[in-house]
Amino acid sequence: MVTMTRASLVSAAFVKLTDTLVGEYDVLDVLHTLVEECVHLLDATAAGLLLADPSGELQVVASTSEESYLVEVLQQQAGAGPCVDCYRTGKVVTMGDIASSGDIYPDFKAAALSQGFHSVHAIPMRVRHRAIGALNLFRTKTGDVTPEDAAIGQALADVATISILQERTAHEDAVVNEQLQRALNSRILIEQAKGVIAQVSTVSMDEAFKRLRADARAKNHTMHESAEDIINRRITL
Repeated sequence: MVTMTRASLVSAAFVKLTDTLVGEYDVLDVLHTLVEECVHLLDATAAGLLLADPSGELQVVASTSEESYLVEVLQQQAGAGPCVDCYRTGKVVTMGDIASSGDIYPDFKAAALSQGFHSVHAIPMRVRHRAIGALNLFRTKTGDVTPEDAAIGQALADVATISILQERTAHEDAVVNEQLQRALNSRILIEQAKGVIAQVSTVSMDEAFKRLRADARAKNHTMHESAEDIINRRITL
C-alpha cells in the first residue's frame, strides 16, 4: 500500500478541483467536493460554506455533515457568529476554545457545543476587496489550526470563489450577484429534494444528499436538475 505525503495529497486535491472547472460544471457539486477535501486534508472534523445573497444575507450552500449544517444555519438565522464576522470583516476569525469564549456569540456557542464542536476557523471568500462568503472549519478538539492548514484552507476558499465566478470577469457587482443567486437558488431546491428523499425512503439527510448527488453524476445532470426530478416526483431515490 502506497502512503501519500501531505504535499502529494494537497496537490492531488487541487488537481481534482481544477479538473472540475473545465467546460460546463455543477458549481454546487464543486463546492461540496471542496468542503469534503477540507476535512480530508486539514485538521478539521467538518466543514461548511456560506455565501451571501444579493441583499447581503448569508446562506448555507455546502456542508460535510448535518451537524455542521445545523450550526451554520443557526449563525445565518441569528446573524451572529465567527463565520458571520468573517464575512463582514473579510478577515479570518478563529475560536480555539468555544467553551471558554465568554459571552461572545452565545447562540453559536450553545449550538456548536451541542453538536460536539469545540473550535472553529472561519476563512473569508473574497473577490478583490469584497467578501462574498466564508469557508468554515469545525473541530471536535480545542486549539487553533496550524499556519500551514490555515494557508491551505485559504487557497481552497479561493478555489471556491473561482468556481462560483466561472472565470468570468467580475468588474461589476451585477455579474457577481447573478452567479451568487444562481448557486443559492439551486441550494434551496436541493434542500427541498433532500427532505423528500429522507421522508419517502426513511433515510438521514446526509444519506439523502449522497443519493441525490449520485443520481446527478450517474445521469450527467446537475444536482439542480436531479432535485427538480425528485420534487416533481419523476424519480424516487
